Amino acid sequence: MKTHTAFLALAGALTLTACGDAADETTTDPNADMAVNDTANTDAATPPAGQAAMPASPQEFVDMAAASDMFEIESARLAQEMGSSQTVKDFAAMMIEDHTTSSNNLKSAAAEAEPALNVAPKLTADQQAQLDELRQAGDQFDAVYKQQQVAAHEKALALLQGYANSGGPEALTSFAGETATVVEGHLDHARGLSAG
Repeated sequence: MKTHTAFLALAGALTLTACGDAADETTTDPNADMAVNDTANTDAATPPAGQAAMPASPQEFVDMAAASDMFEIESARLAQEMGSSQTVKDFAAMMIEDHTTSSNNLKSAAAEAEPALNVAPKLTADQQAQLDELRQAGDQFDAVYKQQQVAAHEKALALLQGYANSGGPEALTSFAGETATVVEGHLDHARGLSAG
């Protein structure tokens, strides 16, 4: 039940993370204390950065994973256009390729699930705000992109690893496990990006 409660708080603020910054998220539970960092309220608050609550259903996992891929692709397009360093642009090219593959694999896994699930990517408000922040970053673009990528991939990795062991539909848990390996490589790469 704690997992379900934590997910509901996360879903309102994020819907996978994905691949966003949990430090900026707030709880949407109307019964939760306004102070998300209040330790007495940890069950209703969003998990710390790099952690993801378990989705309450296979469809919610699909929604979170699809939003994560969409965020990665959209932010990478901005990085190719606005990034300063070649390493950032090269990383962005890899993000577009790998997260497009991930999106296609997610669609296949969702279609194989019983019952079949719908993949309709939609950015969360937090992810949209991060894209807006990137557009406004100016000379700080590379540094902001790196910070967002580390946080987003930490969150995505936690989601995927958790769901891979969740006992959910086999097609989705297999997708999560296989994709987690790729995302772990992305996270290592993102941490090593030069910012500027």
